[in-house]
Amino acid sequence: MDKWIKGGLVVLRDRTARMDIGIQDGKIAVLTEGEPVRQELPYGKSNGGSVFRSVPAVDGVELDVSGWIVMPGMVDAHVHLNEPGLGHWEGFVSGSSALAAGGCTTYIDMPLNGIPPTVTVQALEQKLALANGASAIDFALWGGLVPGNLDELSALAEAGVAGFKAFMSDPGGEGEGIFRNVDELTLLRGMQLISRTGKVLAIHAEDEVSVRRLAELAIAEGRTKARDFIASRTAEAEAKAVRKAIELAEISGCRLHFVHISSAQSIQLIQNAKARGIDVSAETCPHYLVLTDEDAERVGPAAKCAPPLRSREELEALWTEVLAGNIDWVASDHSPCPTEMKSSENWFEAWGGISGAQHTLELMIDEGVNKRGLPLHRVAAMTSLTPAQRFGLHPRKGEIAVGADADFALIDLKQSYTVSEQTLLQRHKHSPYVGREIGCRVRMTILGGEIVYLAENGICTSGFGKWLRPM
Repeated sequence: MDKWIKGGLVVLRDRTARMDIGIQDGKIAVLTEGEPVRQELPYGKSNGGSVFRSVPAVDGVELDVSGWIVMPGMVDAHVHLNEPGLGHWEGFVSGSSALAAGGCTTYIDMPLNGIPPTVTVQALEQKLALANGASAIDFALWGGLVPGNLDELSALAEAGVAGFKAFMSDPGGEGEGIFRNVDELTLLRGMQLISRTGKVLAIHAEDEVSVRRLAELAIAEGRTKARDFIASRTAEAEAKAVRKAIELAEISGCRLHFVHISSAQSIQLIQNAKARGIDVSAETCPHYLVLTDEDAERVGPAAKCAPPLRSREELEALWTEVLAGNIDWVASDHSPCPTEMKSSENWFEAWGGISGAQHTLELMIDEGVNKRGLPLHRVAAMTSLTPAQRFGLHPRKGEIAVGADADFALIDLKQSYTVSEQTLLQRHKHSPYVGREIGCRVRMTILGGEIVYLAENGICTSGFGKWLRPM
């Protein structure tokens, strides 16, 4: 072996076990299994007492991670790194660094808000030129479905996009050539064309007529606070769009995915569609599982997103769906912008999007495992295996198994920390999680057998990530 990772509590597809991992040429070559670990016992404890170490010991090609959790590197299927054109909002260097600090080893970058958006092969090539040699971790790229680019869809699929993204509501932004939402006819025709490629179409599902009318009414009446914005984007508007997209997918045969679902009502609609044999999946985001409308009022526009944060009751209902296995995966929807774009007291004017690249895995473990008893292998499926399978990145990515890339997130369940601006690696340091205590921490991220992030040192290897063409 080139390297060994020894003594860790390794999260596999169906269980957690104490194992040693042998690495050869950047891939997992050997898994030497030890005693299975019972999740009801405190991690990091053996019959002889604590086995945690404050700093891993590196001796030649052996890395001792005794007592730490070894998770498969996260596959974040929904991030916005804003290049080309808006690298000052984030960019591949800073965005991928923040993702790596959160235990992510692969991400799929959305086709907006770059200028130009990734809706042509030429734009895809422009984005690739900027990402290669800049990303700290591996990446794939989304293409977009917008009015006027139907003739580009087949070429984008052949060029290697992981899937396509479309909006049923206005994504915002100004200027020519920006990403636009589709009308029903364009959406149906796009689905028909995408179905021929075998790719997945990801949908931002909010009914544009509903949200626009409620927003216009609120603004006209001078109601522009957090609660007013939230009230303008109802769970019913989300569900209405979900129903329509499912109807069109059933007509077209298109593989469908719903991004950032915020309500249990919509999840149930998607579950019903699955039961009818429709090829559909759904994600939610950490902010819908840990933040509420009360947090939006407390934090301010740094907590503005669409769909918006909802009530405590809705949050708990989403957790019920997670625990029941009805939500396929969790993604950050990291959507950054310069801090001044979040400074308006008018919530309808402030830019929408939550900067959350760094905390998806930690929040899912803290809120899911520590507080709700969700098994670690279920978290691994929702943060790595399922999105990797859906977008053709498995078996190379997504789980700890012989033959897979040696991608790992090493997590200390005994180390709590408080998120601060100083701990954030993203370009702009606003986040609704600043001040939040998280009851675990990513201590190390390994990509292809190489350490790319250490909590004590930050990013260790820059520009190491490679573009992944789906299989």
